Amino acid sequence: MKKSLFILLAVLICTTMFSQSDNSKGIRIVPLEKEQRVDIYIDGEVFTSYIYPANLEKPVLYPLKSSSGKYISRGFPLIPREGERIDHPHHVGLWFNYGDVNGLDFWNNSYAIPENEKQHYGSIVHKKIVKTSGGLKEGTLVVQCSWIDPEGNILLNEETTFIFSGNVENRRIVRTTKLTAEKEVKMGDNKEGLIAIRVDRAFEQPSDKPEVFTDASGKATDIPVLNNKGVNGAYKSSEGKEKDAVWGTRAKWVSLSAVKDNDSITLCLFDHPSNFGFPGHWHARGYGLFSLNNIGSKVYNPDDQEVKLVLSKGQSITFKHMFLIKSGGFISEKELKKEWKNFSQK
Repeated sequence: MKKSLFILLAVLICTTMFSQSDNSKGIRIVPLEKEQRVDIYIDGEVFTSYIYPANLEKPVLYPLKSSSGKYISRGFPLIPREGERIDHPHHVGLWFNYGDVNGLDFWNNSYAIPENEKQHYGSIVHKKIVKTSGGLKEGTLVVQCSWIDPEGNILLNEETTFIFSGNVENRRIVRTTKLTAEKEVKMGDNKEGLIAIRVDRAFEQPSDKPEVFTDASGKATDIPVLNNKGVNGAYKSSEGKEKDAVWGTRAKWVSLSAVKDNDSITLCLFDHPSNFGFPGHWHARGYGLFSLNNIGSKVYNPDDQEVKLVLSKGQSITFKHMFLIKSGGFISEKELKKEWKNFSQK
């Protein structure tokens, strides 16, 4: 029943997305507070929405489209699409959270967690929209959120600035997230983090065997062999690693390319040199989880030193990342290096 209510509410929130368009040029940011979302338009079409329904354990950008109108994020669990995997219900859109904050798991929390286990999980609650502004070249959305424990106590106050931009080929999101400790906060060496997107089926790597996925709580999900038609994703890192070899390695950026509906599309996530732990480790999986972790270290490489990020009360830390979507032809490594250099100097 709880899952049914979750899906019903999610559909009510999301079904009006992408139903509106106009002929405006540039970027418009449209808050719809009653619907608990903010729509982001680029050249008259909705690119994505910042959504924060009360029954979602974190605000996310969902769904995301390329400039050519192709979905690049997975639909499940909010608006499932035929042929998708239905594992990891906490993988929703593009999000930012972590698997160990004062011993609480913010990453794996979802409607699938039984009430008697919720005491082990934290949630991120949207508090307010601070600023919205649009323009011909870019649009800005600033929001405030709180990272809370199961009793509703605030551990971290978050202020995030999204800068959206794009043209006929590209879509860019620069996300700057400032976390300020309400009390002493310790973030342990955990593989579940930090910024992530769960991608559309086309961007997965082909799989020819049944799989079992187990989350941090030990909950297993059996996944049968799926139809691999149109599934052709391939990772590549700034350090030359490819496909499964990317996982757990450090890199300045990682790209994920695939052909979807005859359109060659590249997704790329960029780390910023000012970030803690730069360059971060990549929690990039063939089944469609595309994630950069700036904190976890030894959990990926036993030869690394164990990391524990500690913030005293009132202390802040800021993370900056960029997500790029390029359609109409794969982006070259030369272009990616240029993109990273431009981003790294901001």
